[in-house]
Amino acid sequence: MSEPEVITRIEGAVGRITLNRPQALHALTTNMCRLMTEALVAWIDDPKVRLVLIDHSGERGFCAGGDIRMLAESGAGDGIQAREFFFTEYRLNALLHDYPKTLVAIMDGVTMGGGVGLSRPCRFRVATERTTFAMPETGIGLFPDVGGGWYLSRMSDHIGLWLALTGARIKAADCELTCIATDYVESAQVPALKAAIVADPDAIETVLTEFEGDAGRPPLAAHIDEISRLFAGDSVEAIVEALKAADTDWAREQLAILGAKSPQTLKVAFRQLELGRAMTRFADNMAMEYRIGARVVRRHDFLEGVRAVIVDKDNAPRWDPPTLEGVTETLIAGIFAPLPSTEEWTPLP
Repeated sequence: MSEPEVITRIEGAVGRITLNRPQALHALTTNMCRLMTEALVAWIDDPKVRLVLIDHSGERGFCAGGDIRMLAESGAGDGIQAREFFFTEYRLNALLHDYPKTLVAIMDGVTMGGGVGLSRPCRFRVATERTTFAMPETGIGLFPDVGGGWYLSRMSDHIGLWLALTGARIKAADCELTCIATDYVESAQVPALKAAIVADPDAIETVLTEFEGDAGRPPLAAHIDEISRLFAGDSVEAIVEALKAADTDWAREQLAILGAKSPQTLKVAFRQLELGRAMTRFADNMAMEYRIGARVVRRHDFLEGVRAVIVDKDNAPRWDPPTLEGVTETLIAGIFAPLPSTEEWTPLP
């Protein structure tokens, strides 16, 4: 019998969710999202469960995102499987955001895309020296979903927008600096930390304090002023112009990074965060992101991005439109437009 993709169980007063697809860096499938949702729903009214702990098996990473190959294969056809995945995953994201019990995520290793959607709603988010955080979707023509429009838009100094547009990868110290992580624990201490949480979940804050380590100096601190100033523009084009005018080594590096990304996705991400920042309900943000996902998964840039980065690995995507100027307001408006009423996303009843 094959191993389950997600292991759920109750240990003491702790509901345990362990991602268990190590060969794929625990990339999420529709079934994994369903299994987690079923467990979380069951535990809401279970008086035995006072805290939920989310982690992963093996040592390679927490969660690398979603099953991108499946999404691309579906997007190349009728897109039904892709839409089913987004619908199910986003219901899980919304459930976590509004969950009534304490959530703890152990972000030990790669935490990207869908892994961010699992960890960011948690009250306690534990990073280790192996943590690498990123929302790298602009590089494959997708967009920073799973609540990115909500969480990234609410980060100070335009750091969330910088992360969304560039797909920058940051380590534990920067995760603490930006409040992506609430705590830092050395990976060697993680098994003992989990045992201590299970032994006394009501003392979670004291336990985390006892295990807290030093993540070191955050490299990002040296660039926060630049990010705050140069990513403050009212359009992607304005940000590009500001970076050109700055003419520093760091600004030139950001320009080169943005120049390799999907122009369509850069504008989608910018609009997504702009709209998400103004929303007052997380569910509204997820409904917006579902509209985007249902459409971009079938567009050229996503299929081409997956080909270039994941399938052929030539890292030379041919974007269409190839420039920011070619991405019209009409194109973006179409991606964000409401779906037919029977096709819109809804949270769990």
